[in-house]
Amino acid sequence: MFLRDRGLLAKWAKAKKLFEKDIRHTSLNVELLEPKWRAIYSFRLDKKYRALFFIGKDGFVEILQITNHYKKA
Repeated sequence: MFLRDRGLLAKWAKAKKLFEKDIRHTSLNVELLEPKWRAIYSFRLDKKYRALFFIGKDGFVEILQITNHYKKA
């Protein structure tokens, strides 16, 4: 599993709890990604990994993936 293999399970649990409590919590560093019209956001798991998500019309949040924030394409 991606999170387990990278030692992110505890960080994911902590970030998920903060996210569910307050999507704007400062330690999550929520950002709207470019291009903005896609309405894809990210929040921080740690300095290296971020979770990408979007918010549906009904307010439901879907996590798209966990990414290496600084990995070069």
